[in-house]
Amino acid sequence: MKLVFAGTPEVAVPALDALIASDRHEVAAVVTRPDAPAGRGRRLVASPVAQRAEEAGIEVLKPRRPRDEDFLARLREIGPDCCPVVAYGALLPRVALDVPARGWVNLHFSLLPAWRGAAPVQHSIMAGDEITGASTFQIEEGLDSGPVFGTVTEQVRPTDTSGDLLTRLAFAGSGLLAATMDGIEDGSLKAVPQPVDGVSLAPKITVEDAQVDWAAPALRVDRVVRGCTPAPGAWTVFRGERLKLVAASPVPDRTDLAPGALAAGKNNVYVGTGSHAIELLWVQPQGKKPMRGADWARGVRIASGEVLGV
Repeated sequence: MKLVFAGTPEVAVPALDALIASDRHEVAAVVTRPDAPAGRGRRLVASPVAQRAEEAGIEVLKPRRPRDEDFLARLREIGPDCCPVVAYGALLPRVALDVPARGWVNLHFSLLPAWRGAAPVQHSIMAGDEITGASTFQIEEGLDSGPVFGTVTEQVRPTDTSGDLLTRLAFAGSGLLAATMDGIEDGSLKAVPQPVDGVSLAPKITVEDAQVDWAAPALRVDRVVRGCTPAPGAWTVFRGERLKLVAASPVPDRTDLAPGALAAGKNNVYVGTGSHAIELLWVQPQGKKPMRGADWARGVRIASGEVLGV
């Protein structure tokens, strides 16, 4: 089939690579978000998908909005049979959905109908799911509600961050998306409507969502830290400034600390929660690089009675 691939971040690159490598399909063009400011100089930088497509000699389309007439006209000129999508980052209007004969097919990083929305992996970790996965489905105008072609499952490991899990799902999902394109082409794959039960939503995690509540149980704090890593980053307040929590680990046998209370030893720093303590393995003070929790504690010289979150 002739394909036009839509995607933007690094997590979409493995799927693009899998389709480029396929001997059954032609990636005729790539659709991605416009160049965005990045780095200290805030220079405009092409998306990871755009960079990979340019390396492969594939035409790159960067519409400000997918309903722009210039973009739609070019899409019609290309005449794709199907448009696979991975984390494109913009809603597709009906006028765009109607262009490819076999529609737009999204690779979504959850087992639909669970975790429909922008942040399925983060919500899966924060909810304590033991199993998650990826799904391919036919895009329609509802939020991730279209019929499903196929799924792959993935175990959520006890120490997974959302970055760890998303990386594994990106590679597992790339094979699923390529196989879905094969099945659509030869007619062996039919999309099945999603069940009406089991729907859950995964809206974008905001900075406010990522603030740690030290009165919550340690298990909840651990899930928030892992689910918000690397973005937007779990955080708390220390001496009036934001402190990012990069990595932490529950310490079940330490229950002597009140919620938010700090205790620093020679090689460790602990903080109390609503249940037992957690160890701060890595933190990032405001305006500084990440550092080991114990090194941070020695540098700030934690006083008796100091707490986080105030």
